[in-house]
Amino acid sequence: MDKKKIVHPDRDQHFETGAYSDGVIAGGFLFVSGQAAVDFKNSKFVPGTIEEETRLTLNNIKTIVEAAGATMDHVVKCTAHLADIKDFDAYNKVYATFFQDIRPARTTVQSVLAEGIKVEIDCIVKLPQ
Repeated sequence: MDKKKIVHPDRDQHFETGAYSDGVIAGGFLFVSGQAAVDFKNSKFVPGTIEEETRLTLNNIKTIVEAAGATMDHVVKCTAHLADIKDFDAYNKVYATFFQDIRPARTTVQSVLAEGIKVEIDCIVKLPQ
């Protein structure tokens, strides 16, 4: 099977990101690793409200999706981890603005997240033909 690595275009290549890729294309799909509220120019987390972190997280995902030649309309599945499930309503309000027409299938759970972040989201994208 052929695989292609997708890198967030703003990622500073001098910072080691760990043992994962921002995204991997395989079998006509893009698999986006868990993203958070990160400034990719300096690889630093950007703490904020749940709304601010959700918006930045989804903008990072959007940038990776577009780097692979797709749009957010091509996202078919998301998994979201919230540090506090009580933030669900505020997170969901921002999340909904990123998807028009048919929204992706989704799982949202409460998880222990590193670095004090409030949200982490990964997704699967069906690439356009």
